[in-house]
Amino acid sequence: MVVILKPNPDKAQLRGLLTWLESKGVGVQTTVGAQQTILGLVGDTSAIDIDLISALDIVEAVRRVQEPYKSANRKFHPSDSVVSVGSVKIGGGGFVGIAGPGAVENEEQICSLAETLKSLGANILWGGAFKSRTSPYSFQGLREEGIRLLIKAKKTSGLPICAEISEPSQLDLLGDVDLLMTGGRNMRNYELLRAVGKSKKPVILKRAVSATYEELLMSAEYIMSSGNPDVILCERGIRTFEPQTQFTFDVSAIPVLKQLSHLPVIADPSSASGKYTLVEPLALASAAAGADGVIMTVHADPAHAMCDGPLSIRPDRFERIMKKTAVLRSADI
Repeated sequence: MVVILKPNPDKAQLRGLLTWLESKGVGVQTTVGAQQTILGLVGDTSAIDIDLISALDIVEAVRRVQEPYKSANRKFHPSDSVVSVGSVKIGGGGFVGIAGPGAVENEEQICSLAETLKSLGANILWGGAFKSRTSPYSFQGLREEGIRLLIKAKKTSGLPICAEISEPSQLDLLGDVDLLMTGGRNMRNYELLRAVGKSKKPVILKRAVSATYEELLMSAEYIMSSGNPDVILCERGIRTFEPQTQFTFDVSAIPVLKQLSHLPVIADPSSASGKYTLVEPLALASAAAGADGVIMTVHADPAHAMCDGPLSIRPDRFERIMKKTAVLRSADI
């Protein structure tokens, strides 16, 4: 349920309304906008009398929200949310470039790449340390050592860092990581989502390959209902019958999610395509569709990468993509 207040509501009446709602066992999320204040009621609102609330002098309108996701719903929070990752803002009209290797391999690789990417305009460095792979025989990442090297790259380059988390026990190791990321496999790992919510760290939530938009937003709801509002949705491709790409990039997810939710939306063209030659056109399509940024897999020597070589772009291509997206987003069309 959403309660829309009239401009400049009487403070005493508002306090009384909030106290009454809380006595009914309903959580209240207050959003103060430039034009209106909205109270989002979370919980069992079936016993709440809409007519009773509507009769209050400070109330302009009351609406029931049919969608099962509440905190992530744009009806509860009409303005776009902005997530801060260090000094970097994701959402609110900017376009962020998150870049790094599919796997942290050694100190020289990640530190050198971090400095290069910063010079080319990257905003956030990411690198795989805990690698969730389909085959148990594939490289699983350097794990704790990979996180240590990422943190060292952060110190040398000054870039905030992003790392994937695959289980709650890893949170203690990720204390110095600025941005968490849950992979598509873990979109339905609800215990992990709750733990990430309690951590209060900003998090990228990747869409599972078979998930609907509503299912993605319900996963975001797990994080947000656990106390963490700083969720960034990520489109990374869905599974279809087409074998020419690793997954099928669903560009329509970007504008649809932005209509349904106030959360920032970014895209992962690398994971979606599985081919470095397709990263640029999909990144440009993401920018044109209104994405708040892209996360791309970048490696200085893709042919010798320990994983994700075929989908990795070189730093010079990353620079070209970011320049093209800037031109595209500045176009008056």
